[in-house]
Amino acid sequence: MPGRGPAPKDPSKRARRNADPVPQTVLRFEPAEAPELPPNIDWHEMTRRWWDMWKDSPQAENFTASDWSFLMDTALMHHAMWSKGQWTLAAEVRLRVAKFGATPEDRARLRMTFADADEKDEKRAGRVTPTEARKRFGPDALKLVPNQNDDRGAGKVLPLVKPEPGSDDAG
Repeated sequence: MPGRGPAPKDPSKRARRNADPVPQTVLRFEPAEAPELPPNIDWHEMTRRWWDMWKDSPQAENFTASDWSFLMDTALMHHAMWSKGQWTLAAEVRLRVAKFGATPEDRARLRMTFADADEKDEKRAGRVTPTEARKRFGPDALKLVPNQNDDRGAGKVLPLVKPEPGSDDAG
């Protein structure tokens, strides 16, 4: 018996081939700085805040000039919503900002994640790295001691705490 399971299906008879019908085009990335809102418009305060929020967002470092142009058009709609009460534009604004990952749901759909794993690792309580232990106790702070729960005799690195003078362990 050469293998497990049924023999593979003839590739010409497969229903799905999972090949992209259109080949992917790879473009050169040219980041663009966020433009300021044009001064010839008396922008609503909510739109100014909204624009600053997008300028400071983590997504903004990946925006190109055409992205900022698209957001500028969206800012005009946002301004009309707040200054003129044209709330019928809200649906279009929502659809437009979803393309940039405005909400957690949008970011999940776009497969965006925040790179905060290092910060979370640093905040974990009770974990001292060997480097931190050496900084606290000096270069000879760690020694290999037998692990009492290990039948194979493997060791475990533990910080070496120097006994205080006058204690029973001081010798």
